[in-house]
Amino acid sequence: MPLWGDQWSGAGPAAGGMGPPPSGSSGWAAGGVTFAGVLLLVNGGLNIHQGISAIAKDDVYARVNDYVYRINLTGWGWILLILGAVAVVTGWGILKDAGWARITGIVLASLSMLFQFMFLPYAPIWSVILLAIDVFVIWALATYRPAAPPR
Repeated sequence: MPLWGDQWSGAGPAAGGMGPPPSGSSGWAAGGVTFAGVLLLVNGGLNIHQGISAIAKDDVYARVNDYVYRINLTGWGWILLILGAVAVVTGWGILKDAGWARITGIVLASLSMLFQFMFLPYAPIWSVILLAIDVFVIWALATYRPAAPPR
């Protein structure tokens, strides 16, 4: 007889058992959700400030290795400003345990992963660090299941 009793002996509800305990009840997932919420709040605030700076100063020339890029920062500034506002609202929603915010946070972290892959040749160490953070944030938001309110 298992140490935890017969209720975990089945392969799931169809086999008469209850199945394994939910994985989202771990401390790592709960801490990860808090981390994701704070990370989105801070990152959103930084993006808002970067967006305002980019809108204020329009054209910049950037040199990366042997390439010179002309960047129109007005459009990029508006994108950063809007994404920053979405990230702040999403981070606040995650900290308030809103279900929609967890889904939006997963989408934002997934987009961040895509952009980090594109930025990998220019800052490989920083990109790998951010990729790891994004993977952790996605895992935490996807696996966390908040406790049901008492009846």
